[in-house]
Amino acid sequence: MLKLAVLGSGSSGNSAVLCLGDTRILIDAGLSAKQLCLRLELLGIDPDTLSGIVLTHEHGDHTRGIDVFTRKRKLPVYATTHTCALVREQVKSEVVWRPFEAGNGFAIEGIKVESFSVPHDAVDPVGFVFRCERSSVGVLSDVGHVTRMIIERLRGVDTLFTESNYDEVMLQNDTKRPWATKQRISNRHGHLSNDQTADLIEHIASPSLTRIVLGHLSSDCNTADLACSVIRRKLEEKGFAAVEVECADRSDPLPFRAAARTETYESRISEEKPAKTARVCESTVPAAAASQSNSNSEPREWSQTEWAF
Repeated sequence: MLKLAVLGSGSSGNSAVLCLGDTRILIDAGLSAKQLCLRLELLGIDPDTLSGIVLTHEHGDHTRGIDVFTRKRKLPVYATTHTCALVREQVKSEVVWRPFEAGNGFAIEGIKVESFSVPHDAVDPVGFVFRCERSSVGVLSDVGHVTRMIIERLRGVDTLFTESNYDEVMLQNDTKRPWATKQRISNRHGHLSNDQTADLIEHIASPSLTRIVLGHLSSDCNTADLACSVIRRKLEEKGFAAVEVECADRSDPLPFRAAARTETYESRISEEKPAKTARVCESTVPAAAASQSNSNSEPREWSQTEWAF
């Protein structure tokens, strides 16, 4: 089963890690390389054992640590072609780029990765759904408004990691930010408010939804208690009060949790035929076998000397 932990989330840096057996995927690398290593180790993950890095977009609070982190680790970095091109300008390390087009899917060892475009003031931002046969995790980072595509892609996931950046009243009453900054945050290519995130969850909630992790909370215009209360209220209205809701912190990692409930997981096992794919979530797929089986879906390797836009 997939397991998700959040290393940190906020305007100062964002990063999470998804595991399936020995497959470990870093989702964004917006913390310093030192903090990435420290927080991974706190969670019991050796940074040198990561399988790859996937990026939602090019902003510094999602990519800041890549250069130093990859100097001694030849990790593949998966991002859209346009995002690769921009991040490459800031990276001196010999990164193994794996570009893909927004909307395309690929695989990292035993984990299937689906991408979809999202509205944000970045060159080519995307969200992700990570799947194995028995569980799924949706990741929605910086987003200005909820689109029909976002709803369709995230509907039915077991765990959702999504931003819930600000409370609308607190943002309007904030005296630290000029009007132009407030407009950038709240416009259709900015960030999601608590209420917008609640509306999204209203549309995607299903009996399989187990856990919601809220991230990228503003330190001045939101609080964890407020964000959680808005989401829990919406879940109760829809009859999903049992869904766990928590907020990711800026400085302390949120520990690993299984993506699906035990009873949901066992139900899916009982429905599966006894085949070799039934063990994907319980054991590691050898790298060579994964590479061969995913040859048609794996993004091509992009050397440091290439340029594409």
